[in-house]
Amino acid sequence: MKKIVRERTNPCGKDCPVQRTASIIEGKWTLLIVRDLLTGKKRYSELQRSLTGISPRLLAMRLRALETQRIVTRRVYPTKPPSTEYELTSDGFKLQGLVKEMAIFGTHFKF
Repeated sequence: MKKIVRERTNPCGKDCPVQRTASIIEGKWTLLIVRDLLTGKKRYSELQRSLTGISPRLLAMRLRALETQRIVTRRVYPTKPPSTEYELTSDGFKLQGLVKEMAIFGTHFKF
């Protein structure tokens, strides 16, 4: 008996926009950070308080990645101790529809 082998193919091809978006929002905390920044600028400490369970190191890594991807901007104020503020860029605000749809889905899908 012959085994049927199916090849996995990417329906979008090499430059799949869904795959590009998934690479930006990957990880448990990334969209939650974006969600919190949709309401406006936040200090690092405000984000840390609102994201119960995230380690300081992981929050810093996620914020750096979002900054590299031009989803957030970071502003450091020369105070003692220094304070840092994060804000969504115009590209970051484009994720608002996705966050809204996920909230609707999460309201209806309970497990």
